[in-house]
Amino acid sequence: MKERWLPVGLVAGGLFLVNVIARLVVRFGAGSDDGKQITIGLWALFAVGAVMIPVAFWYGRRTQMIRVVGELGLAVVVACLLAVLIGPFVSGVGPFSNGVGLVFRQFFYFVGLSAIGAVVGLLLLMTTGLDYRSQSWKRYIERSGTKPRKIVRR
Repeated sequence: MKERWLPVGLVAGGLFLVNVIARLVVRFGAGSDDGKQITIGLWALFAVGAVMIPVAFWYGRRTQMIRVVGELGLAVVVACLLAVLIGPFVSGVGPFSNGVGLVFRQFFYFVGLSAIGAVVGLLLLMTTGLDYRSQSWKRYIERSGTKPRKIVRR
């Protein structure tokens, strides 16, 4: 159980940590300049997508694709809920202080850019032929490509 869900929790925690760091940079570095706040927020979302590229690459080498999609999807949704509902407290405001519409936009931006990063990582993995299915096909071809021993009749 630990081997399956620990990586999911670590991915969710890492994505949430990226969001918290960005919120702290906005709080202490940008001040009240809206332009800087938006720029830092966009860079943070791109960083979340960039983090998903190697995570998806690493995760896709280990397990089947259906498990990768399910477990990374769960990790992204958990991290997104943490970032949207708990993250604003790091900035010094409440999660719904700017309206429900902003919460939904943050949720969809976070999930969307995470999904794009994961897809890019998985496409790189499949292109290099290092994914789980390509490796199993390679092992099958190597194993079945050898001719069996001929039985000698006397």
